[in-house]
Amino acid sequence: MRYLRFFASLREELFPEVLWRRVAKPQSNALRKEVAPSIIPDNLKRETIMLITLLLLLLAPAPAQAQLTPEQAISRKGLADVHISPDGERVCFVVSEPPKGSTRSRHIWMLNVRSREVRPFTSSAKSEYSPRWSPDGKKLAFISDREDSPQIYQMPIDGGEALRLTEGKNGVRSFEWSPDGKQISFIAPDPKSEAEEKKEKDKDDARVVDRDDKRARLWVIDLESKKTRQLSAGLWQISEAQWTPQGDRLIVSATDHPESDQNNHRMFALAIADGQMKEIAAPRGPFGSLRVSPDGTSVTYQAARVDGPTPHDLYLQPIDGGSPRNLTGSVIDRPIFSAVWRPDESLLAIAENGSRSQFCVIAKDGKPSLLAAGEIRPSSFDVRGSLLVFVGESSIESPELWLSSGEAPAEKVTGINESWSKIVLIKPEIVRYKSFDGTEIEALLLRPRGYVEGTKIPMVVMVHGGPTGVWTDSFEPWGQLLAARGYAVFYPNIRGSLGYGHRFVEMNRGDWGGADFKDIITGVDFMIARGIADPNRLGIGGWSYGGYMAAWAVTQTNRFKAAVSGAGMSDLATEFGTEDGPAYDEWFYGLPYEKPEGFAKSSPMTYVKNVRTPTLLLHGESDRTDPLAQSQMFYRALKRYGVESEFVVYPREPHGLQEEKHLIDRLNRVVRWFDTHLK
Repeated sequence: MRYLRFFASLREELFPEVLWRRVAKPQSNALRKEVAPSIIPDNLKRETIMLITLLLLLLAPAPAQAQLTPEQAISRKGLADVHISPDGERVCFVVSEPPKGSTRSRHIWMLNVRSREVRPFTSSAKSEYSPRWSPDGKKLAFISDREDSPQIYQMPIDGGEALRLTEGKNGVRSFEWSPDGKQISFIAPDPKSEAEEKKEKDKDDARVVDRDDKRARLWVIDLESKKTRQLSAGLWQISEAQWTPQGDRLIVSATDHPESDQNNHRMFALAIADGQMKEIAAPRGPFGSLRVSPDGTSVTYQAARVDGPTPHDLYLQPIDGGSPRNLTGSVIDRPIFSAVWRPDESLLAIAENGSRSQFCVIAKDGKPSLLAAGEIRPSSFDVRGSLLVFVGESSIESPELWLSSGEAPAEKVTGINESWSKIVLIKPEIVRYKSFDGTEIEALLLRPRGYVEGTKIPMVVMVHGGPTGVWTDSFEPWGQLLAARGYAVFYPNIRGSLGYGHRFVEMNRGDWGGADFKDIITGVDFMIARGIADPNRLGIGGWSYGGYMAAWAVTQTNRFKAAVSGAGMSDLATEFGTEDGPAYDEWFYGLPYEKPEGFAKSSPMTYVKNVRTPTLLLHGESDRTDPLAQSQMFYRALKRYGVESEFVVYPREPHGLQEEKHLIDRLNRVVRWFDTHLK
């Protein structure tokens, strides 16, 4: 009878009495109907039935974990724009809700640092974003579209009604408090005149390109009188503005030739009193993220190493003039994001180091150093004294707010995406291989749960956007959906990607579809040699430059049995002539009017008659980054040559899809296309 006493004690641990009444007794009754009374003596009936019940519970298979769905894949909330209050007691941040209908609302949340209490701070039917603390920490200003166009509002930190500070139909793009808290500067375009509004209403609204564009101006509002005045005028267009600690100047990024389609912004000190602008620096190529030092003598900014294609290094520029100093190029040689000044005049920043992001410190003497990388990938952050707060996530950890004070390790302090803890995701494996010329390529690999080593399965190659993009250890819905359905998903960071040094970024200049494509093919061969990828069931897909590479791949080889090209490019010359912001492409290829051969050499349309691979084309109808005609041209050619293809157009959508139904539709189509042709 020793086992009965053991079972009785075990039963009490495993099943509280209420649960036992609900679970065990009905099972006991069912078993009594099946077990013959003559086999079990009366004094052992109950104990035997209880033992059998326990054995059945222990031996029963675990419930199957739900497969990730497209609806779940778009339900993740985003966190961004973290700011610590001046006294270090509170943290504000922005939470982006999952898309609903045609919109994705944003609201401001608040964290109490001591109690760890987290609560929504705003909750209108529209959106609030860009929160900024007043210098005394008693008020929070933000932008909201709750009434009409985006305007600046402020609220007392202890709650109350939001007070609208700016008026007009020219939506505010950004703003900053003055150091004394008496003024707010903001950037907004020129408002439409009454005559222009009447013409628009009467449909008599022909527009002269460039000449009739509404340029972004710099304005300042006096908070006591509520009077607004314009600081910049004429030909000037302002993209950024930061106050100096003295409050008499703003450091701005501006251009007087926005119509040129070139990177020609310069840095100026703009006087508050009269709007006079004094040039400080003229960086070559794109630059931004201005941050004035606490003593007001210098400004940091992110800029290109030489002239492009994107900002990469962190520079320090004396405000009174002189040459800038590259703080990170020679030592860290990784793209820098979100640099923040600390009280000791050192800088804390985030460096993109391969597929991982990590913090780095630039000391007062300019010496930079990378901090140890953790499992969580940081993004938006703020620091005040010893307090560090940041948004952290990974491929299997949803975005949350993390906090570190002093030497203590960071801890997660929010549960905004708590429901995602129940969704099963696959952590990527980092792999490295030598490309055709010996260049090392890093890639991420997803394998299905329960994958048996040596089993050849269908594999999809995913190509990131850019080409100056990078695959990181963060959630990517296409791949997670495919891996959950039995695919291997391969994410190579081919040459041209960020995170591997500036020379690596430059390695595909004027060579799209050349060595970068060979990096992909070498990676595919590597995965076949490892016994993972089935050579007869290979697919390729991506968005933007990834869509371009998918279209390029099917013109160069028949090894891929299915392709998905999203918002891709098929003719680089017409792309240059119709896109917004062609300066990026100019860095790679020059001008198509002067060097047409390079554009033609790298255009999928040049070789489209070679395509045999079933190809799915997806594109937003209002895409101005890679216009719709790029996919339309490719589809027309595929039809002419009898290639199995579909061309899906998403009405109203820009380069990145935004509407709920469209996002779900895209994911369903991607999975279905690969299932149809690879399974």
